[in-house]
Amino acid sequence: MKAQITLTVAEAKALIAEAVAGLPDVKMALMEGRLLLKGGTTVSAVARHLLGEELRISGRVSPRGTKATSGRSERPHSILVEKGQIKNIDDSFGEAVKTLRSGDVVVIGANAIDASGRAAMLLGSPLGGNVGQGLAGIMSQGCRVIIACGLEKLIPGSIDEAIRAAGIHSSVWSMGMAAGLTPLTGEVVTEQKALEMIAGVNCTVIGAGGIAGAEGATTMVVEGTPDEVKMAVQAVLRLKGAPLAGCPVSLLECEAPGAPGCSVHQACAWRSGKGGDLKWPEE
Repeated sequence: MKAQITLTVAEAKALIAEAVAGLPDVKMALMEGRLLLKGGTTVSAVARHLLGEELRISGRVSPRGTKATSGRSERPHSILVEKGQIKNIDDSFGEAVKTLRSGDVVVIGANAIDASGRAAMLLGSPLGGNVGQGLAGIMSQGCRVIIACGLEKLIPGSIDEAIRAAGIHSSVWSMGMAAGLTPLTGEVVTEQKALEMIAGVNCTVIGAGGIAGAEGATTMVVEGTPDEVKMAVQAVLRLKGAPLAGCPVSLLECEAPGAPGCSVHQACAWRSGKGGDLKWPEE
């Protein structure tokens, strides 16, 4: 039995969150160990599903490019949940990473995945900010790393090619902050894999993109027993119309000149443009 479904980007994030939240290792880490959630809209969807919390969104890609937030919020960007207690680790990310052990779980997002299943994250601040300095530690602590990332992040080339092309100081002109990429190692969970995890179906992507709010959408065919396919369809219908996750005020993006990140973000064309308009340096 088959069924065809379409998920918007926000709906895909909500589906990924449901699948990640249902993993036995995540449930165990949440109650008896440590669960580290590194902020981003997909990981905020995980926090919303598990804890009823919305994380502060820092960097993002918008129609104006790679931007930061302008909204002031006391909400944490990254949290450590230890035996059910939530701790803001924005100022102690590296120290929190040091506490992770086998059996603990980290959920992190990505900005790019390739056809081989490799992933990478964009970093626009020197050393990647507090989070960037803890990423290598995450990969070396022996805990389980889950990379929650929708298929809208799929790139046509390889992660290696993308890393070579990117760089905070590589571009002389950039729509938003110039960014580099750092590779991530872990288990990538997309909306395709999420449906397979939730319902036990075989899921095949047959189309991507759309209009009228479905830009970046994924169209898939699910196949399985009648009960499995029904379960998959019901999972999709539960989250139809899901909003983008993240603390609302932090979804507001920075406006140059004078934004907090202007002193460290490199090559931003908005910063030099008159009235915020894009301007080539020679003009």
